[in-house]
Amino acid sequence: MSAATSLRSAFVLACALMLTLSGCVAIHPRPQPSIAAPPKSFDASDPIHNIEHVVIIMQENRSFDSYFGTYPGANGIPMTDGQPAPCLPVSNVLTTCIAPFHDTADVGIGGPHEVAAEGADVDGGKMDGFVEQARAGAGKSCSDPFDPSCGAGQDVMGYHDNREIPNYWAYAQNFALQDAMFESVKSWSLPSHLYLVSEWSAKCTTADDPQSCRSAPENPDQIAGTGTAAPERPDYAWTDVTWLLHAYNVSWGYYVAAGTQPDCYNDAETCTAEPQTAGTPQIWNPLPYFDDVHDDQQVGNVQGLDDFYKAAESGTLPSVSWVVPNGMVSEHPPARISDGQSYVTGLINTIMDSPDWAHTAIFLAWDDWGGFYDHVVPPQVDGLGYGLRVPAMVISPYAKSGYIDHQTLSFDAYVKFIEDDFLQGQRLDPKTDGRPDPRPDVRENNPELGDLRSDFDFSQAPRAPLLLPEQPQTDLQ
Repeated sequence: MSAATSLRSAFVLACALMLTLSGCVAIHPRPQPSIAAPPKSFDASDPIHNIEHVVIIMQENRSFDSYFGTYPGANGIPMTDGQPAPCLPVSNVLTTCIAPFHDTADVGIGGPHEVAAEGADVDGGKMDGFVEQARAGAGKSCSDPFDPSCGAGQDVMGYHDNREIPNYWAYAQNFALQDAMFESVKSWSLPSHLYLVSEWSAKCTTADDPQSCRSAPENPDQIAGTGTAAPERPDYAWTDVTWLLHAYNVSWGYYVAAGTQPDCYNDAETCTAEPQTAGTPQIWNPLPYFDDVHDDQQVGNVQGLDDFYKAAESGTLPSVSWVVPNGMVSEHPPARISDGQSYVTGLINTIMDSPDWAHTAIFLAWDDWGGFYDHVVPPQVDGLGYGLRVPAMVISPYAKSGYIDHQTLSFDAYVKFIEDDFLQGQRLDPKTDGRPDPRPDVRENNPELGDLRSDFDFSQAPRAPLLLPEQPQTDLQ
């Protein structure tokens, strides 16, 4: 018996004996389904196949305007005579409105960012609810929400630039920056990460029954029909993209930084930090709660961050990798921006030093807006998305240099690229993917969604690595 089989057998036995144990889910093996034939349009000579490794690095809680609102050429904060034009209303205080301002704080606060907060921030397209939402959230515990020592309220209007985040701006200047990347769903971290791997956030009434699932853009971790949170044992019965990767014999890894998880359940403002490891399914580690991952016996593909470094250094990266941080390096308030930038730089330096660099694409993004101001009204897609804009970049030897991609994008574009590169164009489509579920649509086929191929020039010679200091000089305070 292999080590992997032994571990799985032990896991099943433990779950059978200890049904309340955190992380155990129902396991009902089924025969491998037949996948529909690849589309006839598939072209094995497509230059997209120069990319043999996709690495998705996902950070936390920043809007596009908060990091790149003043980036030259990008759709950033509207300016009048070199000064930010927007000024958001404030009620019941002497200050009448707050405009975007240059922020050197290393630790931010942000604001609420669940479904209701997204609607209030957007305010029917006025994009003027951010300050009031922040005051209603973290600001409610402050005697003066606009006392700089408190930071709540006005903090969401702060923006950073090359002085605070020089490495992020350097990646944008040397590779491809996307100024119309929207969170896939109008919600917080857990639904966003479910969309990242499955293009849906749902709640299921029956374990291992995809047809029992219904859209749940805010609290998919609750017990269906009760309204009671059950974060220790949610059951995600619908289909995620690893189902297709396994069916097509495409290697994948989901790498989790050990520490504490970066967010609170149900987007609570504060909570006791929960432990996070590859073996503790959490908000940022949802795949072990997917039934199909167990049916495929692929739970072992969820690994620690050390395993990612080893794979990169040895030139054995899987075809598809997701890399998620712990709370300290996530950039989720109150984590330091400087710690997150150093962590991301270390990851990218390791990939660039890897034998795999010449055929790798890094997709770097932040999972939701975190309550921070952005001026662009999100497109409306299937009633569930898109959410607000987030920073995003493509870093690759084949990425266009200094390119700004203005296409409308969401994290669904990552799945689309993976499918086109590795799955012969097969989609997460209930009609053809061999595992039907009642998701409302096929997100990759939305006519508004752009194509990440636009960020590449496959005719160019692969570009050399851009190794940056992990501790760059900044004016963060």
